Amino acid sequence: MALQKVLLAAPRGWCAGVDRAVEIVERALQIYGPPVYVRKQIVHNRHVVEGLERRGAIFVDEVDEVPRGCLCVLSAHGSAPAVYQLAEQRDLRLIDATCPLVTKVHVEAIRFAKRERTIVLIGHAGHEEVEGTMGEAPDRTILVQDTDDAERLEVADPDNISYLTQTTLSVDETADIIATLRRRFPNIKAPTRSDICYATTNRQAAVKVLARRAPLVLVIGAPNSSNSKRMVEVARQHGAESYLIEDETQIEPGWLDGIEVVGLSSSASAPEHLVESVLDYLSAAEVEEVRVVDEDVHFPLPKEVAGAAACP
Repeated sequence: MALQKVLLAAPRGWCAGVDRAVEIVERALQIYGPPVYVRKQIVHNRHVVEGLERRGAIFVDEVDEVPRGCLCVLSAHGSAPAVYQLAEQRDLRLIDATCPLVTKVHVEAIRFAKRERTIVLIGHAGHEEVEGTMGEAPDRTILVQDTDDAERLEVADPDNISYLTQTTLSVDETADIIATLRRRFPNIKAPTRSDICYATTNRQAAVKVLARRAPLVLVIGAPNSSNSKRMVEVARQHGAESYLIEDETQIEPGWLDGIEVVGLSSSASAPEHLVESVLDYLSAAEVEEVRVVDEDVHFPLPKEVAGAAACP
């Protein structure tokens, strides 16, 4: 039987931090003109990056690739202090697009380090956000990726330890890691508020609902996006088959064989036009929006671009 219904998750797609980061680059191009250099992908989405490249953004891996004195935007994932120091040495004009929720984790790392605490950072090795946070206190920070790492962890002073988390982790998996740390280190200090981003939490909650109602859940996102991959994992853990796709061209027709209901969501770095394209491809008889929670979060723009009108 042909596909009858798509369950469309809400909330889905861009979070406030991604929306802000992309708007920063757009406004920088509008105000200062191209080229505008950007350290790392501004957000983890190929379609977003390619769209900004067409408008004159140039993406680089490190600030030493930016010509001296030029304008450079730092990505939403956060940067280590060494990046700012090198940028200053090269007389770069910086605009910081770090998500305020990531900045919060950096501030906590600095606070814990000043108190000479061992910092346990729960996250994924190699992720840009993790590298930036660890850069705040590299000699005091230990990365823990899973419960096995938490079980093996040894520190010099078990009573002087704190933990932080990457903002885009699986809520359930992180809870298990924290529980292990609390059991092993009863005096461990938590951050003032959960570090996991509101959008990550909400999108995973919506995917859980989809997975209970649909045998197949598609997540639009990028293979290098942590929150995208976590959404797929959550769907699978809650009973659905699930695939991560960048756009409709990556849907395998065989996935839909015998499927009457498909769940569809998009990660916090995926623009809404990709959702529309996937819906057009699926051509279901009915689209039902499954709303789990309303979001009304907005982050102010940095002063360097705040005065310009939004780009068309």
